[in-house]
This record gives sequence, C-alpha cells and structure tokens, in this order.
Amino acid sequence: MERPVNEAPGSPSRIGCRGRLAVLGLLAPFTTGCDPVVNFYGSFFPAWVLALGAGIFLTILLRWLFAALKIEPHLGPLVLVYSALTLLLTCATWLALFAP
Repeated sequence: MERPVNEAPGSPSRIGCRGRLAVLGLLAPFTTGCDPVVNFYGSFFPAWVLALGAGIFLTILLRWLFAALKIEPHLGPLVLVYSALTLLLTCATWLALFAP
C-alpha cells in the first residue's frame, strides 16, 4: 500500500488508537482538580465564574470612576481597555481568593 504524497512518516494519521490512548493516559493526571468549586447559596459554581463576575463588577466601578474624573477620553480604544481591565481584575480576583 502506497502512502499519499503529502503524508509524512509518523504523521498523526499513522499513530494508532493505542498511541492516542497512551498520550491521553499520560496527560490525564495533569488535568484533574484544577478548578475549585464554591458553594454559593446552595449551588456549586466553578471559582472562575465568581471571579469573572467580580472582575466585571470592578470594571464597571472603575469605568464610572474614570468617567467622573474625566480620564476616559484619554484611554484609547475603550473596547480594548475595558476588555483588558476585566481580564486583569478577573485573574487578580481569582488569585486573591482561590489560588492555593
């Protein structure tokens, strides 16, 4: 049986099912237990959901502060600024509250 011209030896299509299962088996221990779960009013949420909510809330508060201090027109593209600020505050909240 001839190999197609564009297929290199050892390409992913030539790795068998056992090879894929072996790789998944080796990587599985590194993917478990990464996200703490928080009991919030009887419901269980991943911690990142609460951190994202806090990040959005803090960004809204800072947007109000920037507008009151008349800093907002000097910030640049507001979509990028507020998206980056939300990401920064979300990660900081997660690290402050849920990091081991």
